[in-house]
Amino acid sequence: MTRFLQLHLLTAYAPSNLNRDDLGRPKTAMFGNATRLRVSSQSLKRAWRTSDLFKQALDGHLGTRTKAMGREVFKALEAAGIKEKEALAWAGSIAGEFGKLKGLSKTDEKKLKEVDEAERREALLTSLEIEQLAHFSPEERHAIDTLTATLSAEQRAPEKAELALLREDHSAVDIALFGRMLAASPRYNTEAAAQVAHALTVHKVAVEDDFFSAVDDLNAGDEDKGAGHLGETEFGAGLFYQYICIDRTLLRDNLPDAALTAKAIAALIEAAATVAPTGKQNSFASRARASYILAEKGDAQPRSLAVAFMQPVGGNRQLDEAIQALEQSCENQDKVYGPCAEGRERLNAVTGKGSLAQLIAFATE
Repeated sequence: MTRFLQLHLLTAYAPSNLNRDDLGRPKTAMFGNATRLRVSSQSLKRAWRTSDLFKQALDGHLGTRTKAMGREVFKALEAAGIKEKEALAWAGSIAGEFGKLKGLSKTDEKKLKEVDEAERREALLTSLEIEQLAHFSPEERHAIDTLTATLSAEQRAPEKAELALLREDHSAVDIALFGRMLAASPRYNTEAAAQVAHALTVHKVAVEDDFFSAVDDLNAGDEDKGAGHLGETEFGAGLFYQYICIDRTLLRDNLPDAALTAKAIAALIEAAATVAPTGKQNSFASRARASYILAEKGDAQPRSLAVAFMQPVGGNRQLDEAIQALEQSCENQDKVYGPCAEGRERLNAVTGKGSLAQLIAFATE
């Protein structure tokens, strides 16, 4: 099996705000001395791993990323009749295996006596959260649920041996692809098998402002004909280049068998080609599929082809020109460095050549 699978995608989005910065503006980056729209790798990976496509294709093989597992355990114990004090202690012991708990300071404990019951309960539940997000594999989630059920049935605290809930071997495809870091338990870290670049437009862009108003349906306009609400949102549009590199050997090591590895690769390719980030979808309906995909397999050192767009594409046929620039850069790098791939497969929705099924078959064989 060749080690690396590289994917190069060109996807066009009409006016949209797929991935916002702290001010609500579309994220941007300077590249080739020109401002480009950007979609972060974090945004892309979350959209893919939480998509219906992933859920259907990888049912039972996806993890849960949360700080709040302790809350869930506490509620389950309490529902089984365990007293609050014991439920808090037992849930804390379980959640604490996956990271440091937020806990309660002495000052917080004193304040609990001065607040109402709802605030007191929320503070206790918050104390059971771990400080950093942890990614729980299905096997770990099953172990937690089984232990919680045992403690509930036997009305007792967990024993030390029962708290060995972390698993080195698991079948969580999202963890296998995108990695996991547990600072308190590095033995159970998983190195990501997929490297995902930030998506950039192949041309320069200008972020634009959309002034909008909303009408009050019950305002007959007898006294005030003005809008019920005025607002402003920002957006951009463009053709994005996306690069993904999958270490197929590492992915196979991260997962229990070859069949699940193939399913993982197939799901990632289909998601990258068809699933858009969810930002402002109701306002812009910015759903799109990749217009062009180049897939490469080989053992040579991988490389992005983003340099093909260092000089922004600026003609009237941007998609055609972007495809040509991408192919030319690939060809030229092969000339000077030697072949980067032992095989290539293409999908071109502009000409109707190739297909997603053929590309997935190539990637997984």
